[in-house]
Amino acid sequence: MAASIALPRIMRIGGGAVDELGEVVAGLGHIRPLIVTDRYLVGTGAVDRMVSTLKAAGLEPAVFAETVPDPTTASLDAGVAAVTEHDADCVVGFGGGSPMDTAKAIGLLARQGGHMRDYKAPRINSGPALPVIAVPTTAGSGSEATQFTVISDSDTDEKMLCPGLAFLPVAAVVDYRLTLTMPPRLTADTGVDALTHAIEAYVSRKANPFSDGLALQAIGTIGRMLRRVYADGQDAEAREQMMLAATQAGIAFSNSSVALVHGMSRPIGAHLHVAHGLSNAMLFPAVTEFSVDAAESRYADCARALGAASADASDATAAADLVVALKELCRDVEVPTPKSYGIDRRTWDDRVPVMAEQALASGSPNNNPRIPTADEIRDLYARIYG
Repeated sequence: MAASIALPRIMRIGGGAVDELGEVVAGLGHIRPLIVTDRYLVGTGAVDRMVSTLKAAGLEPAVFAETVPDPTTASLDAGVAAVTEHDADCVVGFGGGSPMDTAKAIGLLARQGGHMRDYKAPRINSGPALPVIAVPTTAGSGSEATQFTVISDSDTDEKMLCPGLAFLPVAAVVDYRLTLTMPPRLTADTGVDALTHAIEAYVSRKANPFSDGLALQAIGTIGRMLRRVYADGQDAEAREQMMLAATQAGIAFSNSSVALVHGMSRPIGAHLHVAHGLSNAMLFPAVTEFSVDAAESRYADCARALGAASADASDATAAADLVVALKELCRDVEVPTPKSYGIDRRTWDDRVPVMAEQALASGSPNNNPRIPTADEIRDLYARIYG
């Protein structure tokens, strides 16, 4: 069966790429971009520098800086209003996964209206939508190159996966220099998130040769660089390599899929307000251990790419080594359990039934090598508590 591949039309990647943003936006024929970002990036001066870059290219930018971590449906209304007020002809998503996902959602709602729950999976959204130019400041989500946005329903606490080409950025500007000030915790969580994207893309039931190559490349890079950049955030080479790997992993899962880790992770974020990368990291070793026997050779390939197994190791040995390596990686970058993160056990147990229900309803577990039952998902939630 032929794979359907979708990529941003334009990608600028490397140190200094963000200085070319005005050229990219103007080259696409847009004049009135709305920068969708957060207050932190405003405070660093990065947004002012971006505004200056766009104005220098003859453009007329405006700024919407009210995005929130793990965006909610309630947070989108003001962004849609900002699009209308500025008469924006494109949206620049500037930040981590949350501002980029917010920009994607705003771009669609500004053209189609309605509520984000109208656009959640299994619906596939093809447009229309305002063009999005994505500029990531973290090396993790890969949202700059994916045909997905994730928005939490403020009424139900469901973290909704909304897929389709309507959410694929028309351009991605990927400059590792924007990640040099990331603190160690964010570096670790986003790095493990990117590794999760790559491994899930490779073992997914929707994997294909195009996504496979990018996934394995990203796995190898993250295996070599994540501990290094966690130890020294000013390591420019490691930052550059991690940024590229995150984008490659994003392209891989956008053209394959994520699986059970992400299906279980989204409800943790929605109900317990754990950052997406961190909730993925909490789940990653246990879910991999649950799944590994169902796609032993694929997980073995991941282990070899990660550097966790030798080239001549049997598939069974390599796959088992991958589980050990993921546990060691999460230990080395100090990934907390839900218990050590401060989540009360009673609160956790109370949320598990609805989290399991929402995980299954998202569809992502159906892409997993081993498709879980609701009971198995509940057991996995219980296992990772700590």
